[in-house]
Amino acid sequence: MNEIKPFKFSTITLAIPLYFVLFLWVVYWFELKFGFNFNKYGIYPKTIKGLRGIVFSPFIHGDIKHLYHNTIPLFVLMFSLLYFYRNIASKILIYGGILIGFLTWIIARPSYHIGASGVIYLLFSFIFFSGIIRKNYRLIAVSLMVIFLYGSMVWYILPVKEGVSWEGHLSGFIVGIIFAFIYRKTGPQKFKYDWEQDNYQPTDFDNMFDADGNLKVEKEMDINEKLNGDNE
Repeated sequence: MNEIKPFKFSTITLAIPLYFVLFLWVVYWFELKFGFNFNKYGIYPKTIKGLRGIVFSPFIHGDIKHLYHNTIPLFVLMFSLLYFYRNIASKILIYGGILIGFLTWIIARPSYHIGASGVIYLLFSFIFFSGIIRKNYRLIAVSLMVIFLYGSMVWYILPVKEGVSWEGHLSGFIVGIIFAFIYRKTGPQKFKYDWEQDNYQPTDFDNMFDADGNLKVEKEMDINEKLNGDNE
């Protein structure tokens, strides 16, 4: 059996989500400290000016409750992305963030849409569906953990709560599914035993068995016994 290569941990795996979350808190602190309100830099649908929110909106939050509720899932899911899918993590975050913003700009109601919730739904959706599609047992375990911790978030892709940008949530969820499919062959795949590999060469031990898994020695003994019985 092939040696299972563990997913490698590095300081950047922890540093990126930590610094990202800290930066969100610094932005909010700056607003409070100097009396700014950055909401106008959020996504405002179907206006040219509102397109700038595609870049700025993930870093803007309406109040401390909004920011607090985004902090933990954002850190956990971003860490998971970097740990299990580090070779495509930057593409998921950058391209995904742009697509979420643009889709929100197209489908959302007239209002300023702010917050990192869309990114959270992107990560949640990508990690869950990617693990299922790849059929890798460890990634499936991660998918089940994600759905256990944050499965209730699915309700908020629908307009169930006033004042919540469900359009941003829905956009992130959709983009996550799309990326899980697009990058399904990139990164960790379904684990294969030695005998499942395309270039596998049978060993002497393998040659002791027939195609049905029966021991050839026993089969030959049965044939010999039958021939001896017929001769008698």
